[in-house]
Amino acid sequence: QVQLKESGGGLVQTGGSLSLSCAASGLTFSSYDMGWFRQAPGKEREFVGAISSSDSPYYGTALQGRLTIARDNAKNMVFLHLYRLKLEDTAVYYCAAGSYVSPLQSPQRYDYWGQGTQVTVSS
Repeated sequence: QVQLKESGGGLVQTGGSLSLSCAASGLTFSSYDMGWFRQAPGKEREFVGAISSSDSPYYGTALQGRLTIARDNAKNMVFLHLYRLKLEDTAVYYCAAGSYVSPLQSPQRYDYWGQGTQVTVSS
């Protein structure tokens, strides 16, 4: 059974940084493309970024360059580092896994999803 579990969310002030983790199990992690999405109340799920199975990151425009994504295949984990956070970054952040995902920003292309972790940015 495939499981994705996000962690690291919480409350942070504007301008701060936060690192999210996603632990995967039940799949051949190194073979999967891993994506990060977010969803704010009343809004659609939004692509944040992804990292391919070949370890190439791809960033969406949502955070305007204020992020990095990395993976550790030995630990079956993917990381999302957020910087200079803004109030509008408040959302539930999800990780997702998919095989041969194209395009990476399309949520429909991912096979598995975590439950999400809440990130709240306050002033």
